[in-house]
Amino acid sequence: MPKKLFVLAGEVSGDMHAARAIAELLKARPDIKVFGIGGQHIRKLGVELLFDTAQMSIMGMVDVVKHAGFLRRVFRELKNAVRREKPYAALLVDYPGMNLLMARFLHQLGIPVIYYISPQVWAWKEGRVKSMKRDVDRLLVIFDFEVEFFSRHGICAEFVGHPVLEELAELELPSREHFQKQHSIAPETRLVGLLPGSRKQEITYILPEMLKAARQLNGDYPVTFLFGRAPHLEKEFYSAFSEYSDLSIVECSAYEVMQFSELLLVTSGTATFESLCFGSPMVVVYKTGQINYQIGRKLVKLKNIALANIVAKGLWSSERAVPELLQHEANGEEIYRQARVILDDPAVASAMRTELLAARAKLAEVAPSPRVAAVLQEYL
Repeated sequence: MPKKLFVLAGEVSGDMHAARAIAELLKARPDIKVFGIGGQHIRKLGVELLFDTAQMSIMGMVDVVKHAGFLRRVFRELKNAVRREKPYAALLVDYPGMNLLMARFLHQLGIPVIYYISPQVWAWKEGRVKSMKRDVDRLLVIFDFEVEFFSRHGICAEFVGHPVLEELAELELPSREHFQKQHSIAPETRLVGLLPGSRKQEITYILPEMLKAARQLNGDYPVTFLFGRAPHLEKEFYSAFSEYSDLSIVECSAYEVMQFSELLLVTSGTATFESLCFGSPMVVVYKTGQINYQIGRKLVKLKNIALANIVAKGLWSSERAVPELLQHEANGEEIYRQARVILDDPAVASAMRTELLAARAKLAEVAPSPRVAAVLQEYL
């Protein structure tokens, strides 16, 4: 009988990062059977998926309540699968709402839990640290400051490096000249990136405000907007925003948006860290339902929410490397105003770029996937 690994990667980014680690594992141990939850990247490895990441894209307390029945069914079927398959170990990736519940169940069965990409308990719900200490056998973190944070709580966390740096090391992008020629963009045209997120809910709130700002910028400069569409979402979803057909919009990969834009309008999340790695000046935007916002406001302890600011300035600093616009401030007019500050003053953009690249330089250039795979092999 093959040895088995259970994996739970409930988000798009988690699917990508887990797939790299699993691919490394399967190179060394092709006999391992992997099953659980993942997306298109994990599926390509031949993993048996019980549910797809696309089904799990649920965020905010209100959305969780709406989908409570579905989430209970998922959890029930996952537990049945684990009892049936009897995995030697489990790889849980980010997605704390379900993964911490799953960690408890796995721990009770005596199945070793390897948690890769820790829940951001340093930002909110610090009480979850107690259950992590009890239920997680190996905690593999992607920010070096997390080691010290968890050490204060009696947890030995292992810094394995950030998967984004691993991806960027392998990235091959065209030259700017080739890119502009490919998309028929005149050399003097200014390029502004739009990265509205990967979840339908956040895109619905945020993209219209970005497009309002884009329309105002369009009246000030010769500008083309580089748009990073979430690849797992159908193109039809974005057709609701066709009223902005007067704008010159080029759809390309998120990394192309980051590489070639002189300014990014970006939804708070992993994309702000990726943008930091490119040294891309940005305006960070976040907006959600009012109930979700009020709940989050009471729970989140940090002064800043953008990973770009947290990495550049530190966990508890109120200083910012890049502007953040949240909720009522995340409107077209204010986004436009902040964008103009950066676009109109090369010194502001240059200083921002220098600070972001300095923050990236402080991060260890470590490839996490082989290290995660090595930990998995210890248990398999």
